[in-house]
Amino acid sequence: MGAMDETRELEAKSKELRKIIFKAIYHAGGGHLASSLSIADLLVVLYFKFLKVDPERPGWDSRDRFILSKGHACAALYAILAQKGFFKRELLLSMCRKGSVLGGHPDMLKIPGVDASTGSLGHGFPYGVGIAFSGKLNERDYKVYSILGDGECQEGSIWEAAIFAAQHGLDNMIAIVDYNKLQAMDFIENIGSLDPLSEKWSAFGWKTTEIDGHNMEEIETALNKIPFKKGSPSLIIAHTTKGKGISFAENAPIWHYRMPDERELKVALKDLGMTEEELIRI
Repeated sequence: MGAMDETRELEAKSKELRKIIFKAIYHAGGGHLASSLSIADLLVVLYFKFLKVDPERPGWDSRDRFILSKGHACAALYAILAQKGFFKRELLLSMCRKGSVLGGHPDMLKIPGVDASTGSLGHGFPYGVGIAFSGKLNERDYKVYSILGDGECQEGSIWEAAIFAAQHGLDNMIAIVDYNKLQAMDFIENIGSLDPLSEKWSAFGWKTTEIDGHNMEEIETALNKIPFKKGSPSLIIAHTTKGKGISFAENAPIWHYRMPDERELKVALKDLGMTEEELIRI
């Protein structure tokens, strides 16, 4: 398969993933839709091109670890795990329902393929750094990938972990910042600006690059270069659009947590290329 064909295949998987995310949240009656949509392309490239994982052996000791530090975007994680075959897609219909293993934040003790219970911002990434450190101490060859929210980077614990990772030369640690410029209540710049973000991480000893987080080729090119420097942790700043794929939710602060009304639902289905009949089944 040529490079162009591979890119088109990844784009098709990403389009499908956004549909699955929307369906799961629709049936749940709530969820962080926009936050989940912004990382869909990143997840597709990671899970279908780079992560060394086995759906038949989710606890495989030599697997790469993936930590969704912005755990509120768990609908995207659940959807990609189902798409990859860690569990049946039908399970997504139970998300956030009483008795379901798929809660509003991921639970590593209940869900196959989930490597960390996250949701309290600023905790998942440091946990991932600890796993990477353990890997180095035990001379293991797995990598640890973690997607962070940009608003999450306002948490002090993120920078404490960043210092630790650089100090110990954790070149098996890869952080990806979902830089969509929005957080729960407003645009980042109106609450606590992070710029210049790349320079900040570089000052903490990380090797960094910036990409379009919706461009499959740029995502793949960056991940192919990991580690950016031997003996240093790697950071990818992925410039993304919150709510990507649904016109009225893109780059709109109000869409951090809400559900579409009847009129918006019709627009969303059109944007995603779905019919109302498709919405019923996962």
